Amino acid sequence: MALALKFLVITIAILALASSPSTASDPSPLQDFCVAVNDSKTTVFVNGKVCKDPKLVTADDFFRSGLNKPGNTSNQLGSIVTAVNVNNLPGLNTLGISLARIDFARRGLNPPHTHPRGTEVLVVLKGRLYVGFVLSNPGPNMKNKLFTKILNPGDVFVFPEGLIHFQLNVGKTNAIAFAGLSSQNAGVITVANAVFGSDPPINDDVLAKAFQVDKKAIDDLQEQFWWDNN
Repeated sequence: MALALKFLVITIAILALASSPSTASDPSPLQDFCVAVNDSKTTVFVNGKVCKDPKLVTADDFFRSGLNKPGNTSNQLGSIVTAVNVNNLPGLNTLGISLARIDFARRGLNPPHTHPRGTEVLVVLKGRLYVGFVLSNPGPNMKNKLFTKILNPGDVFVFPEGLIHFQLNVGKTNAIAFAGLSSQNAGVITVANAVFGSDPPINDDVLAKAFQVDKKAIDDLQEQFWWDNN
């Protein structure tokens, strides 16, 4: 009886420890990094914005207009993302959601990118989009699996957090889509810009070996991205 009681106590203790907040992982950051500093005068607030005094909050803090207006797609990609996040809608702070409108010209592309801090759910309002995402690195002798779909108005597609994804307008008209994200600031990393347009540039030897191409091709790509973004 004593042994059974002891076992029960140990089991309860283990379950309590397993469910304790002390064993949980750190909260997901809402920025790329946070360097420790001892000088309080040079610090910034992490994982959100400083909260406004509730007595000073108004309805305008939870309101933003303009998503009915198309964005300017006159660029090399033929697409434009109009984001609504905590940086331009303060009421989103701590709520864990954000929104974006994506406009596409004919053949317009929202290029391969990731959201390091949020899952995206996309709904098409107008046009026809070819969308997809790629799984993270698999085991040995396996390839990264690609999931794709053709979306028409009213169709919905989900891009899991952190995975590379894209949208291409394959219809005969302009296209419009709206995306919801599971973070007030999901972040975005455009793959080509990050790899070939970083500042300073990634060493040619690294990229040439990674992509198995000639260094001259890498130089041309880096020069192209440099001119496009300056």
